[in-house]
Amino acid sequence: MTPHNITHARERLHHRPVSSPSRIASPSFFSRLWSSIHSKVSLMAKGLVRRKTRKESIKRSQPTSFAQQPTTPADWHDVGQVVTIDALPDDVLLEIFDYYMQHRDIIGSAEKMNAWHTLVHVCRKWRIVVLESPRRLNIRLVCTGGTSVRKMLDIWPPLPIVISGHSFSVWGVDNILAAPEHNNRVCQIELWLVTNSPSGKLLAAMEKPFPALTSLELFSEDETVPVDPDSFLGGSAPRLQSLSLTRIPFPGLRKLLLSATDLVDLELWSIPNSGYISPEAILSCLSALTRLEQFRLGFQSPPSRPVRESRRPPPLTRTLLPALSKFRFKGISEYLEDLVARIDASRLGILDIAFFNQLIFDTPQLAQFISRTPKLKAPDNARLIFHHSGVRVSLYRTSITALYLGIQCRKSDWQLSSMAQVCGSSFPHALQVVPMVEDLDIEEGESFPPHWQDDIENTEWLELLRPFTSVKNLTLCQKFAPRIAPVLQELVGKRVAEVLPALENIYFRRHNPSRPVLEAIGEFVAARQLSGYPVEVLHFQHF
Repeated sequence: MTPHNITHARERLHHRPVSSPSRIASPSFFSRLWSSIHSKVSLMAKGLVRRKTRKESIKRSQPTSFAQQPTTPADWHDVGQVVTIDALPDDVLLEIFDYYMQHRDIIGSAEKMNAWHTLVHVCRKWRIVVLESPRRLNIRLVCTGGTSVRKMLDIWPPLPIVISGHSFSVWGVDNILAAPEHNNRVCQIELWLVTNSPSGKLLAAMEKPFPALTSLELFSEDETVPVDPDSFLGGSAPRLQSLSLTRIPFPGLRKLLLSATDLVDLELWSIPNSGYISPEAILSCLSALTRLEQFRLGFQSPPSRPVRESRRPPPLTRTLLPALSKFRFKGISEYLEDLVARIDASRLGILDIAFFNQLIFDTPQLAQFISRTPKLKAPDNARLIFHHSGVRVSLYRTSITALYLGIQCRKSDWQLSSMAQVCGSSFPHALQVVPMVEDLDIEEGESFPPHWQDDIENTEWLELLRPFTSVKNLTLCQKFAPRIAPVLQELVGKRVAEVLPALENIYFRRHNPSRPVLEAIGEFVAARQLSGYPVEVLHFQHF
């Protein structure tokens, strides 16, 4: 904010009546505010006292002439003395307000961004402190279809503008259209676009440059939203850092992305068939995004796949994404194969993949991509989760380095066979990280459990377990133990180490298994003991 604007704001604020704190900020607000910042206030106040005490000590240690006044007890402050908030200087208040804005517990992005309104209505001093530090406190004017936008923009200083809303009525769109008129101040746009609504007017109002825009999020109910690829945002967004398009066909995406070289977060999700983007087109965009840290790419339905006749062999050189740390994909394995064969991401720590169901999963390029990505190469924990719409395996070493791979299918036998294909060592291009896992946890989704078929054979379970050759600890949930116990019971004689040869412990998590389960597991444990592969059975009630 320029000095002129600050002066103007001060004049307007001094002449505006301040509402009573009891009306605008209730006692409960002050209680919550003080509760959230009490420890920080105490530390800051004590720090100020210590600094003053240190200065006074330096003064006392220096030679003092008789003309100097000695320090009186009134000049000293006890560190434990209560310091009221009214006595705090502006810089300390600013620290408190900053802490409050960052740690406020409010649901909804618009409510969080409007939290500063409560502060400025407490008293004139607080209002001045807040409005003189808009960048520090990240103050923004949130314009929605339900707010009086023109009135709000007229009352407050020229602060950054956020346009947010969904399901606009005619009045709501006409009201919020005042915000794009200040396109040089709009920093964030979040719109849920509804078919046959007046929101087309709002999109038309965005066919001009928005030089301050840093975040854009568009969500559509279907793929009929009219986005003009050439004129939207004037064809460029030089300061854009976050872009999220859901169910939005955007033919001019490449032009927009090539202008957004500061992009950090990119999401192209639930892409309809009408907006299909080839792997080559995606790569041409990513090559310019050297600061990109998070990338999410997902298709709406299985037909979004590259045409086999147009698929090219892997290139000799690959595109480097030096800052990419998280990558999420949803689609067909052939598409992902074409994409990862052409990129390198040495800092990638989170890879989250969801495949649509298909008969054969052939992923040699994915295996090679993982092998040349350092943080994904050596997981020691695996978690298999079966739920009503698919199966998912998580391979991880720490919370910030993990490989997630899921397959969307409802039939339980398909879930088993598909995951066995992806993880199985009998396939030439299986994921080579699976044999490194030492801890395996198998469970069902609690909210949406799978519907198990009665005709699943034990051999299907064995094929799924076979790749986990280094597992030492096997953990079973209550619902899964009765399914795995009969499978292990068959492993006797020469077959005793056919699967899980390194197994040392079986854990039953949060339950006491039934007698049939214990008997089946007991036969397996006895057979392993006789063959020199001892296994111990343990119970974890609070695991």
